[in-house]
Amino acid sequence: MTVPVPGLARGCSGAPTEVYDVALLDLDGVVYVGPDAVPGVPDALAAAREAGMRLGFVTNNAARTPEDVAAHLSALGVRADAEDVITSSQAAATVVAARLGAGARVLPVGGPGVATALEAAGLTVVRGAEDRPAAVVQGYGREVGWAELAEAVVAVRNGAEHVATNTDATIPSPRGPLPGNGAMVGVVSTVTGVRPLVTGKPDPAMHAECVRRTGARHPLVVGDRLDTDIEGSRRAGADSLLVLTGVTDPAALLAAGPDQRPDLLARDASGLLDVHPEVVRAAGTWRCGAWAVRPVGEDGRLRLSGPSVAGDHAGDGLDGLRALCVAHWAIHPHDAAGALVQAADDASAAALVRWSLGGAE
Repeated sequence: MTVPVPGLARGCSGAPTEVYDVALLDLDGVVYVGPDAVPGVPDALAAAREAGMRLGFVTNNAARTPEDVAAHLSALGVRADAEDVITSSQAAATVVAARLGAGARVLPVGGPGVATALEAAGLTVVRGAEDRPAAVVQGYGREVGWAELAEAVVAVRNGAEHVATNTDATIPSPRGPLPGNGAMVGVVSTVTGVRPLVTGKPDPAMHAECVRRTGARHPLVVGDRLDTDIEGSRRAGADSLLVLTGVTDPAALLAAGPDQRPDLLARDASGLLDVHPEVVRAAGTWRCGAWAVRPVGEDGRLRLSGPSVAGDHAGDGLDGLRALCVAHWAIHPHDAAGALVQAADDASAAALVRWSLGGAE
C-alpha cells in the first residue's frame, strides 16, 4: 500500500493568503481563549483580509448565536458580521430539517444558539419531553444541568432522534481544558443506550455548511484540535493549518494518526501570512530549513540536529518540529504513537524542552 506524502512535507511556497480563497477559522483556541483574543491574532486576520483572503468563523461551540459571536469578535478587534459565523448549531439544524422536514418538533438542549438555529431552519422548538419532539438537538451550554439532561433522556427513550452538535470532550480555557459538549452528550447516550448523530466537526456536514455559507472554492481550515478541525478537513478534502495556541501540543501532533495530520503548521493564526517551508528527504535524513532529523538505532528513535550557526533560526521556530513530524510519520505511517526523540546539540536540546519533548541525551 502506498502511503501519500503528508501535506506538511510539501509546505506552501506562498503565503496561504495567496493560495486559498477562504480561511475557515475555528474560534476557541485559535482566535480567542476564554474571553480574550490570542495575542497578535486580530492584527494578523486584518492583514489576511487586506491580502484578499475572506474569513469564515467556524465553531463547534453551539452555545451562542452568530450575532453574539460576531459581537464578541468585534469587541476583540476582529471585524465580523453574523453572516461570517458558522456554528455547529446551524449545521445540526440544517441536517435535522432535511431529515425530518420543516416544522418538525425539536427539543433543544444547550445555550441560546441551539434554539435560535433550529427556529431559523423552520423547525418547531419545544421545551420538554411531554411535547413529544421528533428529535433532541444537544449543544454546549454553560448552564446545562440535570433537569435539561433528564428531559433529553426521556425524549430519546420515547423515540426522539438524538443529535449532537459536537462531541468535543473539552473546551480550552485560561485555566486549562474544561468539560465540553461531548461530556454532556455522553451522559444522555450512556443512560439511553442510543448513539447520537453528530453533525459538527469532524462530520462533513459541518464543512458543507461552511462552504454553503461562505461560497469557498479552495478553503483552508484553521484549527487547534486534531480530532475535529484537522480530521474534519481531511474528511471533506480540504487542506488544514494547525495552530499551537489551543489544545494540541507538539507531543500530540507527533502522535497523530493518518487522518489527523495537518497540511500546515504555525504557532498561531498569523501563519496565514507566512511561507511554509517544505521538508526534504535525502540520504536518509529529513531537512527543513536549518534543521535535520535522522533515525538512529532500530527502535524508531529520531535524532534532531539544530542550526550549526548560532542565531540561525530563520522563520517561525517550528522547522525542527516540521522535520520531526514528517520523519516520524514516514517511519510510522499508520500508528505514530510513542515518538522517541534525542537532541544532537544545544540548539535541538533547547527546542525539545520548549516543545516538551525532552532534551539532550
